Amino acid sequence: MDIPQIGVGTWTLRGETARQNVRLALEAGFRHVDTAQGYENEAEVGQGIIDSGVPRDDVFLTTKVNTGIMRQGSQAVRDSIDESLDKLKTDYIDLLLIHWPVKDCVRHTWQVMEEYVRKGVVRAIGVSNFNRHHLDELLVYAKFIPVINQIEVHPLMTQQENIAYNRSLGIQVEAWGPFGQGDIDVVGHPLLQALAAKYEKTASQIVLRWIVQNGLITIPRAKPSHFAENLEIRKFRLSDEDMVAISNLNQNRRSNVLNDPETFPW
Repeated sequence: MDIPQIGVGTWTLRGETARQNVRLALEAGFRHVDTAQGYENEAEVGQGIIDSGVPRDDVFLTTKVNTGIMRQGSQAVRDSIDESLDKLKTDYIDLLLIHWPVKDCVRHTWQVMEEYVRKGVVRAIGVSNFNRHHLDELLVYAKFIPVINQIEVHPLMTQQENIAYNRSLGIQVEAWGPFGQGDIDVVGHPLLQALAAKYEKTASQIVLRWIVQNGLITIPRAKPSHFAENLEIRKFRLSDEDMVAISNLNQNRRSNVLNDPETFPW
């Protein structure tokens, strides 16, 4: 199954809210759901998929290996993947990612993930928050090239060099945090507000359109009231000039200093 270019993220969603959001997202037309062991909501995500009535084979499901698990060794990683399958109530995972490039833990984690591809219960594997040198180190021993690198991308953090390097390796890039987080208010930027008025769209739609028009995948978190709005980005295009103008907003500004793969404390 090809990965849908726009999906629904579930970070910070817990309990009944997570279950309902996933169900409603699938009912609205999404077919791509992103979760992680560290989000502590895999069981609810799995139940939401079941509740939606959408056939499992029609849903592209991503989860990620938790950083704490990686530090516990290969068997702990195997146990965690088995647990994810159980919680998600599925017999396969479409895409399994390493959540963060934890020092001295990537190699054994990747090799376990490759085992699960060979067993047929994980269909594709990739990484998240990897910079160029992390990829170079992985590719020394990897038997499978990552299909995805999920990284922070928004108009104030465009990561153009990182994206170009991933593409040169045949790795697709998936953008998390497209609207920014914390102190960063991407959609409130005057340029994006002006473009929203120009195209008669919301600033959020302008941001998502900029991402997908750049050929990236994205998984915005959204309230159910915004699901239809997010899917409507497929119905318009930004001009080349406006695409460049948005890209020129770049400040290499992460939404949180803790989200820097070079210095993260986990």
